[in-house]
Amino acid sequence: MSSCILKSKSKIFFAFLFATMLSFGAYAQGESEQAEVATKGVEPGATEGATVGGGADPAVLDAGEALFKNNCVVCHSAGGDVIVGPGLQGITERRSQPWLLKWIKNSQALIAAYDPEAVAIYNEYSKQAMPSFAFSDDEIKSILAYLESGQGVVSAPTEGPEGAVAGENVGTDAIGAVGGYLDVILVVLIIVLIVLVVTLLLITSLLKNYLNKSRTLNEYDDEVVNQRFDFSKIYKSKAVRTLVLLIFVVVLVDLAWGTAMGVGIQQGYEPKQPIAFSHKLHAGEHQINCNYCHSTVYKSKSASIPSANICMNCHSQIKTESPEIQKIYRAIERNRPIEWVRIHNLPDLAYFNHSQHTQVGGIECQTCHGPIQEMDVVYQYSPLTMGWCIDCHRETPLNTEGNEYYDNLVELHEQSSKGAFTVSSNGGTECSKCHY
Repeated sequence: MSSCILKSKSKIFFAFLFATMLSFGAYAQGESEQAEVATKGVEPGATEGATVGGGADPAVLDAGEALFKNNCVVCHSAGGDVIVGPGLQGITERRSQPWLLKWIKNSQALIAAYDPEAVAIYNEYSKQAMPSFAFSDDEIKSILAYLESGQGVVSAPTEGPEGAVAGENVGTDAIGAVGGYLDVILVVLIIVLIVLVVTLLLITSLLKNYLNKSRTLNEYDDEVVNQRFDFSKIYKSKAVRTLVLLIFVVVLVDLAWGTAMGVGIQQGYEPKQPIAFSHKLHAGEHQINCNYCHSTVYKSKSASIPSANICMNCHSQIKTESPEIQKIYRAIERNRPIEWVRIHNLPDLAYFNHSQHTQVGGIECQTCHGPIQEMDVVYQYSPLTMGWCIDCHRETPLNTEGNEYYDNLVELHEQSSKGAFTVSSNGGTECSKCHY
């Protein structure tokens, strides 16, 4: 009878441990799946709230955006003030359109005519002359329409629902809060488990002492109650040794496979550059558009590396005493290029076209390069492997609206598939697209 009690207690104890291990595994898997679902489809660099305002023609807004980003962003932002010039948010409310047309075309003429507004701006910004632009009235009006629409303006942090801050990833914060509660629950469950285990051990010990003192145990019961576990039998067991050897082989194969598959992948590569250029300062804090420095990113296969002359457009006036800026001066004096270290490298056997992705596909720079506006030192954010590119082609839908080229293709696709018309649907996963 006593041996049956001890055996049943042991079975309950081990069954409880096994159930707890399964629960912990299910919890960990659930956490992983929640994180994956929460982050899936969140595209780096995505900006909310960029809506077309004022009822302006989208074509006019697009033209104004292109002119603004190609000519104005070096000194101005669509939001608040930057280090060079005033912010242009609400500029059409502060200045009349006829005045703006004259100012943009030839600011020096207004200053020379002692226009009070022009002179005030000139003096406020260290008497730095604004260059003249040979824009037509319609081109300038398209820029003003773009500024009026509010596109490109980074919203100031404001309180949102449940204490959230606008501009931050509310979904991620909510998931983090839920994750915090689940962590507390997990800790409480672990404490309860420890208490239960200690309680079971105490009950087992009390029962054992009671049965030994009662002297009612026969030979078989005494052997069961007072048995000692021989640990040497475990590590001498062939099954255990085979299991350990199998685990060792699996771990070794996994390490070898991971090492082999990592050959040629430079994710996280962060070389030291000849000049300490901070994207966080330029692209993030001062909101200089990527297209200003990498001027061919929307119209060429490659995103050009900026020359020293582009740097000097600003730094002929700004922080000229900085040791890092002095390196640019020396490069110009010696008529030698700045030897930037390339970070993102694709093998020669793979064809990649920046303009096809940025201009035609409308892909943001952050999709591949990560939060570049937050990097003091740029590093390779994405793996840039073939599988990573193919997954993107399979998941990214094509914008076919208003393009007659896709009409028949979309119709055929809808007849054979219920999914979205993606890059893959248009032959984006064929070998010859990137290898030829």
